[in-house]
Amino acid sequence: MRPSSAPQTIESRWPVALTIGVVLVLLTVLPDRIRVFSVWLTYLPGIAILVAIALVPLTGGKPRALHFERWITLLFCLFVGVGMLTGLRHLIFEMFDPSGNLDGLELFTSSVAVWVISILIFALTYWQSDRGGPEVRLSDRRRPPDWLFPEADLDAVLPNWQPTFVDYLFLSYTTATAFSPTDVSPITARAKLMLMAQSLISLATILVVVSRAINILGS
Repeated sequence: MRPSSAPQTIESRWPVALTIGVVLVLLTVLPDRIRVFSVWLTYLPGIAILVAIALVPLTGGKPRALHFERWITLLFCLFVGVGMLTGLRHLIFEMFDPSGNLDGLELFTSSVAVWVISILIFALTYWQSDRGGPEVRLSDRRRPPDWLFPEADLDAVLPNWQPTFVDYLFLSYTTATAFSPTDVSPITARAKLMLMAQSLISLATILVVVSRAINILGS
């Protein structure tokens, strides 16, 4: 009997679906001047990625479903990432424009929303890019990783440990708050470039936009 090419274990997708839902809500509540795309246009890739995620467990993790989920997730991250960067550019312009339409509270809440979106989008990107995606990591342990997690060295306590989406979410959060990874080490050039990009976005959002908004609120 020919062995199945699909992985035997499928990672739980509900944290990913919840993350996408939060991203869509945050994009919806952004002011019209900051939001790059229309609300209905934002929901189209969001619905597509939720369908792709649902297909993975329904098909038993077949390679075609995994490839579809992988590419639609990366396209969703690219789509939202472009909108996020454009929105951050608008926020920075509003900060230096004394006649801007955004008051201090709107500037502050919008910058926080952009910061949270960046954390979630980078977490999704890390999750799908590392070693070919979640199920590939489970089925092919010979692939070199992009990041070295400390749990991987605790084989006696955590045998056959593999990172899940929550681990990449934690990596993204610590990068956005500390401007560098804490206990996770980037190995490949791709991983280092993505961490540098996220740190720069977080730095611009927190130290420039949020600090200016707090000054406006305090004046």
